[in-house]
Amino acid sequence: MSGVFIDGVWRTGAGSEATSVDPTTGEVIWRQATAGPADVASAVAAARKAFPAWADLPREERIAVLRRYKDVLVARTAIFAEALSRETGKALWETKAELGSMAGKVEASIKAYDERTGEHASDMAFGRAVLRHRPHGVMAVLGPFNFPGHLPNGHIVPALLAGDTVVFKPSEETPLAGQLLVEALEAADAPPGVVNLVQGGREVGQALIDQEIDGLLFTGSAAAGAFFRRHFADRPDVILALELGGNNPLVVWDAGDAEAVAALVVQSAYITTGQRCSCARRLIVPDDATGRAVIDAVAALSERLTVGPWNGREEPFMGPLISDRAAAMALAGAKAMPGQTVRPMTAVEGLSGAFVSPGLLDVTGQTVPDEELFAPLLQVRRVGSFDEAIAAANATRYGLSAGLVSNETGRWNHFLKRIRAGVVNWNRPTTGAAGTMPFGGLGSSGNHRPSAYYAADYCAYPVASFEAQAVANTLGDIKGLRE
Repeated sequence: MSGVFIDGVWRTGAGSEATSVDPTTGEVIWRQATAGPADVASAVAAARKAFPAWADLPREERIAVLRRYKDVLVARTAIFAEALSRETGKALWETKAELGSMAGKVEASIKAYDERTGEHASDMAFGRAVLRHRPHGVMAVLGPFNFPGHLPNGHIVPALLAGDTVVFKPSEETPLAGQLLVEALEAADAPPGVVNLVQGGREVGQALIDQEIDGLLFTGSAAAGAFFRRHFADRPDVILALELGGNNPLVVWDAGDAEAVAALVVQSAYITTGQRCSCARRLIVPDDATGRAVIDAVAALSERLTVGPWNGREEPFMGPLISDRAAAMALAGAKAMPGQTVRPMTAVEGLSGAFVSPGLLDVTGQTVPDEELFAPLLQVRRVGSFDEAIAAANATRYGLSAGLVSNETGRWNHFLKRIRAGVVNWNRPTTGAAGTMPFGGLGSSGNHRPSAYYAADYCAYPVASFEAQAVANTLGDIKGLRE
């Protein structure tokens, strides 16, 4: 299998050779030539050529392709999940769940299309008012490394369902996952040119966004999202759907059992080794004995978390970061952060350089950069009142996810009115999100085009029509007409 898939054919890319490395062992698990500029242009041309026929297909036929794709994912779950674990280092329990989410996205997207877009009509006195939705055209999808199957899948499935065609560039950190996703669509008999794959790094991404595309669907960092906004400032015809990062707060107030609270905090902050955009980065607690009890309970529970290989003897809660380089950057960032160390984030002895331990840092009274550190480091801030807690939670340019842990319904109602975030959870981890809900945020966390259930909104545009089946004489409706 070659690394580029264009117009239904696998081919060797014209770019430089790239590899993907298992962060657990350092073993090379994928090696291919990346796409060259001509490959990218060919992929977009193939998608453009395939678009009219794909868009004109009866919707039921597009649904049939996607349901076959779902069946392929289910049949290949074991192989695909193991490949994801090797490429990302994530525990097998987590990558199996990722495959389940990918398969589940098909039926959820069909339902979302019907509810959010589709076709709706109503009879009026002089005809029918009809609302239809039409696909944009060629969608460029840029995938992230943390959920290299689930997140691009969440763009690709609704785009194909709407009648768009796709050029997909996976993260350069996880090319194997992208290849397996496209192989599954190929096995589902997606027509040639409907889905195209170009592998490579920033230069390939740049070549793709320089093409005449109709939309860019992106999941990744706020810095990259800001670059895309600037890049397309003079191209309003290109729809941008940007799902970006977060500096997410989790407020604990009047919550009772500190150990129960700690379980929610740990699942918010440390799951996926902190490599979820919805992970809690900031824990805000009362500056009293109850707050200190929560901090102590989180520190104690984090000590019990197993950090290790996905295929180790002991099932891990946390695997490695995506690479040794990512771990080195995270450790340097944690070291530079002001505050009192409750539990240090450190390299893990006896494992590869990509493994780090969960860290806990008390930054009360400190000025901390408002940045997303994509690693298992949680900052604690102690405050004097619940209003101060909400103000501290909102003190960020991001606005993706936020949470409240509290037994007081009144606290929740007040929090829900005042907090600024697109995903706001109560007594659940900040990382929890239902597939039947939108997913996206405010500020530097996105551009008001949430994904998940609302992906249907950015994959098609509305066309409003006023229609009559026959020509009627409307001379009588013309005011001021002379005899």
